[in-house]
Amino acid sequence: MSDLPKTFEPGPIETRWYGHWEESGAFRPARPDAEPFTIVMPPPNVTGSLHIGHALDNTLQDILVRRARMQGKDALWVVGTDHAGIATQMVVERQLNAQQQKRTDFTRDQFVDKVWEWKHESGGQITRQLRRLGASCDWSNERFTMDEGFSKAVLHTFVELHKRGRIYRDKRLVNWDPKFQTAISDLEVETRDQAGKFWTLRYPLSDGSGHIEVATTRPETMLADMAVAVHPTDERYTGLVGKQIKLPITGRLIPIVTDEHADPELGSGAVKITPGHDFNDFEVGKRAGFKAGDMLNMLNAAANICQTADGLVPAELLGMERFEARKRVVELLDAAGALVKIEDRTIATPLGDRSGVVIEPWLTDQWYVDVKPLAERVVEATKSGAIKVVPDTWSKTWFNWLEGIQPWCVSRQLWWGHRIPAWYDADGNAFVALSAEEAHAQAGDNRVLTQDEDVLDTWFSSALWPFATLGWPEQTEDLARHYPNSVLISGFDILFFWDARMAMQGLEFMDEVPWRTLYLHGLVRDAQGQKMSKSKGNTVDPLGLIDKYGADALRFTMAAMESQGRDIKLDEKRVEGYRNFATKLWNAARFLQMNRVGPSASIAAPQASKPVNRWIIGEVVETLARLNAAFDDLRFDGMADAIYHFTWGTFCDWYVELVKGGFDEETRAVAGWAFDQILVMLHPFMPFVTEELWHGMGERPYDLILARWPEPEAGSDAEAKSKVEAIIGFVEGVRTLRSELNVPWTATLVPHVLAGEGAGAMLALIEQEGATLTRMGKVGAPVAADAPSAGSAQIVVGGATVAFPLGDAIDLDAERARLAKAAEAAEKDRDSLGARLSNPAFAERAKPEAVAKARADHEARSAEADRLRAALARLG
Repeated sequence: MSDLPKTFEPGPIETRWYGHWEESGAFRPARPDAEPFTIVMPPPNVTGSLHIGHALDNTLQDILVRRARMQGKDALWVVGTDHAGIATQMVVERQLNAQQQKRTDFTRDQFVDKVWEWKHESGGQITRQLRRLGASCDWSNERFTMDEGFSKAVLHTFVELHKRGRIYRDKRLVNWDPKFQTAISDLEVETRDQAGKFWTLRYPLSDGSGHIEVATTRPETMLADMAVAVHPTDERYTGLVGKQIKLPITGRLIPIVTDEHADPELGSGAVKITPGHDFNDFEVGKRAGFKAGDMLNMLNAAANICQTADGLVPAELLGMERFEARKRVVELLDAAGALVKIEDRTIATPLGDRSGVVIEPWLTDQWYVDVKPLAERVVEATKSGAIKVVPDTWSKTWFNWLEGIQPWCVSRQLWWGHRIPAWYDADGNAFVALSAEEAHAQAGDNRVLTQDEDVLDTWFSSALWPFATLGWPEQTEDLARHYPNSVLISGFDILFFWDARMAMQGLEFMDEVPWRTLYLHGLVRDAQGQKMSKSKGNTVDPLGLIDKYGADALRFTMAAMESQGRDIKLDEKRVEGYRNFATKLWNAARFLQMNRVGPSASIAAPQASKPVNRWIIGEVVETLARLNAAFDDLRFDGMADAIYHFTWGTFCDWYVELVKGGFDEETRAVAGWAFDQILVMLHPFMPFVTEELWHGMGERPYDLILARWPEPEAGSDAEAKSKVEAIIGFVEGVRTLRSELNVPWTATLVPHVLAGEGAGAMLALIEQEGATLTRMGKVGAPVAADAPSAGSAQIVVGGATVAFPLGDAIDLDAERARLAKAAEAAEKDRDSLGARLSNPAFAERAKPEAVAKARADHEARSAEADRLRAALARLG
């Protein structure tokens, strides 16, 4: 055994142990005959860097994997990265722009080669950062969604879904990003409130008999209006339904139709319908009988004005940028007498999360998956219990989305990604196949075929992650052993975009759910509960926290604050506090070393005769039971709470104090065993410091990462527990009394055990444990008494009352005056804060962080007032 350094420094420890674990193969020990435990990491974007959400997500996964490994299971944590089509293409295009080049200066193949080059040189940043967090993934089998095997699985899926009639091509509205000129998913759309306007327009009836008013936030889209809708029960318009309107500017004739989408209570009750440029209008248009192929499109891919199919857009508007066109259209409407009024409004505006430009609903041909029948199987699997959603509060959201699911647009207008395996002849007929050769075989003649230019949505490929990473569509040994996965840890924000799609594809292709349990965690917010964003300047860099406090401290913070169904309010002080916890553990190990305590010789608990040793063995067993129960329920905060309070409070603060000066062979054996159990139970949460101390305490035949999860063949000793808890209660009472009443530690307090319940047992305890109580509380020999003497303070322990005369130790009158004054001040603050909080004006108008601080201060001052009044009552 070599002496541990006086100071705990996490940095060098983390670097040394992670490299050792990875090189030794500890992350995937060879256990082909053991029970499998499998978890897949949500693949981070290859362009990404570690953010605080990753830190939470991967810490929770690592806790489960490390514990499963210690339970002797064949623990597999699948790791890899997502090719992240639009994000990666954007990074490479930005690099080209810096060199005064652009994507279109190259052929598609040349550009894709440049992306691969970037990926090989710079695409591994996040995987290096995950290692710093301590993620014990199976790096030897790291996957990438564009690697050869995975790409084979993606193409196989597309072709097979097409054969089954699940994939088809259709003209529908999509979220269109005019900057990147591609369809994007709902997840990539960020809706923000922006200052805008509400224009009310007057549309004349074609027969000259009057007009109808409509309001819009996008007046330029009137260039492609195809109808005006009113509610079928709106009596104001009963006589107008079926009549024609002659649009200003274009002169197009459009009908007045009925549809429940029109709200009679909103504005005029009439709404303009532009099916080619609004998702709601698209559905209204279909109900009105317009076919998608006939819906008018007035924007090109760059969102500039283009000519509609009927050729009625004025030439002066053609090619104009959409927002410039808006100004000109308003001018033309005003000149035509068709502009009624303009109002300032706050508009919920959809923006591309990467491009930052306003997203357009755009009518275009895309590939879709008919996911409704797939979703129905997921609903059935969840209701049957094959999939368990934790916390259950998310089940309703899960079912609502799956039961109301819409076709999934899976094509993207990019160059980087899995190119869609469809080939077209000159007439536009599509041939879906795994290769060009198979497509030509389908065509059956010498027709020239051209492959589809689009690539697949990255969620399409990542939906295969639980089984394609295991070798599917090949029937591999890993696939047979590790599918279905055991559990999925996921942020709720990708519940629909990734989790649901994995469930659909797993059931469709594996005929089995992808995982048994779906655990959804919340967001990490700042200390005031606000969502983190770069614009607010309140983001937290997990690597900075690791540099400052160590990975173990950050990991334990994530676990301790992860409460099912709630977001995390991350305060750096919590991370600092758990760094102190690691230091406390380190100092306890050094103290044990100084008293010649080494590693335990046995996994089973040692034999013990002393009550304090029998007690700590029982406390280990009870802590393990609480910890295991929390693991079973996936209560991460409960796990952290159980091991934290046992380690800091029970072991370090009490057991170590109780056995000071009494380290015989029995105590050394028990202390070494109990400390080993702490290291094993704490390892999934704080792997680095525990591995260092595991070896620092003495020679070991194996690393802690591969140690056995505790299964002590021992129970709780009721007699020992009762006795030690009485000692602890007595010492706590004396220390509290000294602290609250300013009794100096130089004064020896004489315990007067008052006659009554438990008096005899208390007298015997104080006499038997006199040396311990004197050392820990500085008390003298006990005295039996019928009543407390004047100027005494009392404590109650286990039903017995003990009084301590204080007349010789403090000025009783001065102490009463001090306590009374302090209590009055605390009560005054409490009442003032209470009045402020009960004032509706403060609660409604003050900043949320100000209200939260006032509540916290009110609670603190209330507790302080109660404590001071209780102390005053002790003095009588």
